[in-house]
Amino acid sequence: MSGIGQVLVAVYAVLALGATARSFVQIVEKFAEAPLAYSLSAASAAVYVVATLALIFSRRPGWYTVAWIAICFELAGVLVIGTLSLVLPDLFAHPTVWSVFGQGYVFIPLVLPFIGLWYLITHKPAASPEVRS
Repeated sequence: MSGIGQVLVAVYAVLALGATARSFVQIVEKFAEAPLAYSLSAASAAVYVVATLALIFSRRPGWYTVAWIAICFELAGVLVIGTLSLVLPDLFAHPTVWSVFGQGYVFIPLVLPFIGLWYLITHKPAASPEVRS
């Protein structure tokens, strides 16, 4: 992996660390204040961790598919949570990573899955040769 792939992995890794740390502190210190929001932050952190690992190993069998699933799930999460946080703001007592389409993270959560999907489309793993008997 080189160039844009390394940058993409670095951004995913930073989001994974940031979202994990944020959700850990929120859950430990004030989970009762906003259990839905903090649980969604933890879920987004898990998605970023999986997406980071899947992108790193995307040339290995199975990981390319895991990357697709993680990034599609991330995109759906950003769009659904972003929309709900605007339409039903009372549902989210506190912001999540994906609230208002990632506003608290400079909208990187909204843009990143599109870049991730573009990367996966343009960097498909080479087909493995068939084993003949």
